[in-house]
Amino acid sequence: MSRPESPARDRTRRRRTNAEPPVELAVDLPEGRQSVRMIPEGSPADFPPEREWLATGLVAAGADLSSRRLVQAYSQGIFPWYHEGTPILWWSPNPRCVLFTDELHIARSLARTLRRGAFSFSINRAFIEVIRSCAAMRRPGQRGTWLTSSMIAAYLGLHRQGLAHSVECWLNGELVGGVYGVALGRIFFGESMFHTRPDASKAALVTLIRCMREQDFLLLDCQQTTPHMLRLGAREIPRRHFLNLMREHAQLSPDGKRPTFRNVLPNAEEVRSPVSPAAA
Repeated sequence: MSRPESPARDRTRRRRTNAEPPVELAVDLPEGRQSVRMIPEGSPADFPPEREWLATGLVAAGADLSSRRLVQAYSQGIFPWYHEGTPILWWSPNPRCVLFTDELHIARSLARTLRRGAFSFSINRAFIEVIRSCAAMRRPGQRGTWLTSSMIAAYLGLHRQGLAHSVECWLNGELVGGVYGVALGRIFFGESMFHTRPDASKAALVTLIRCMREQDFLLLDCQQTTPHMLRLGAREIPRRHFLNLMREHAQLSPDGKRPTFRNVLPNAEEVRSPVSPAAA
């Protein structure tokens, strides 16, 4: 969910095949230089079929960060991940790391922290502050942030449409942790999280899962496999299984409306302890 530095480097070049189109982009990855389908900016073209996706998980390059494109991507199990100065890159890793809402594991130390009740929580009270804090947080092995100004603006647009959401963790009135992502159907696509106090991001994530359970969400998409998420109960599943789940659970409802993530915290804003003492 909290992504490391994008494996794609800045050294890119375009080349045109004999057929017109498609256009391909050569991207330098740790596995070597590979070519991927290039979607022109603003083009209504769909993403290439799964059979054309690279083994590295790279799906396509280019296109744009419009709300329409982002919703299309997430509903197909694809997400953007790139750095300033490079084309937009679209990914769908295989295998995919997910956390099913009924498989959350809360370590005893975290349960003790939650029972103390020092943290309080809110939903969507400080979305922009959460995403900016995620962008500013430095992580091991990361030279910069993948959360560019364009990405932040794009997710803010989804937030205004009721599709992107944040869970905030507070300590004595100070924002000390949080997580944000995109909700489509019964799937919550976790984008990133941050903390400035120990356990704050984990506590926000536990609160997110609790709210997801109450709304019959199926799983949290972690996108990238990390030891942190595995310790919380996440596991890897084959991409084919994940895409099947997307087709079944991340689409429009029969009445044509897209269900969204709601604030179900007590008092419509915050709750003190998202787990019971029995969780230890």
